[in-house]
Amino acid sequence: MHQSHRIEGSVALVSGANRGIGLAIARALLDRDAAKVYAAAREPQTLKALREQYGNRVVPLRLDVTDGHQVAAAARAAMDIDLLVNNAGAFQPTDLLDEHIVEVARREMEVNYFGVLRMVRAFAGTLARNGGAVVNVGSVAGLSNVPLQPTYSASKAAQHSLTQAARAVLTGRGVRVHGAYPGPVDTDMTKDLPPQFEKTPPEAVAKAVLDALEAGEDDIFPDAFAAALGEQFHASPKAVERQFAAMVAAPA
Repeated sequence: MHQSHRIEGSVALVSGANRGIGLAIARALLDRDAAKVYAAAREPQTLKALREQYGNRVVPLRLDVTDGHQVAAAARAAMDIDLLVNNAGAFQPTDLLDEHIVEVARREMEVNYFGVLRMVRAFAGTLARNGGAVVNVGSVAGLSNVPLQPTYSASKAAQHSLTQAARAVLTGRGVRVHGAYPGPVDTDMTKDLPPQFEKTPPEAVAKAVLDALEAGEDDIFPDAFAAALGEQFHASPKAVERQFAAMVAAPA
């Protein structure tokens, strides 16, 4: 039986909390009476409006998840958390044959995979002591590669695999590990996506993620596109692969 996580009275850390899904999750946690949210971002001044809105319940943290020293400092500062939301992400639309593809891939992997790995390792002890939970915000692109986002998809696939490993290792220590797999979300990160991708508001995604967290769902598909894709993937991964591959125009 899946265990739920109670949001009311909880203490959370949300990475990438200054915009997009991260900001929406931070606000949703506070609106559901979380006691405190450590709002983490590379530039803490971008969290000013959130702090002004919710007062001392918001604790801004400087955090670049690619910097091991900053991750360690965040872990020392937030030893009272019982919920870790790994949301910080990197995405750059790049063609697989682009001359800069390797540099783009390294950046995305450093944030989307190694950053999550650093955070899980740094906070595992605290979450075990406090009886906590982890939510790794991934993407449906991590379940089957979207060739229009080849390296981003690969980095999210690595994150998905890491989420499974973390669940296997940490469950026995009293830490619940959840993976969230949204479809296209209306954020700055996706402003250049092709028009065939219908985007969900980040507030709707945040609500669905927290609803699923409280319901104890391991795998969270927080929008209509994601839910449909998740069902298709479980029925036939190859069919989803072909569906995404069809988005790539054949060369003339």
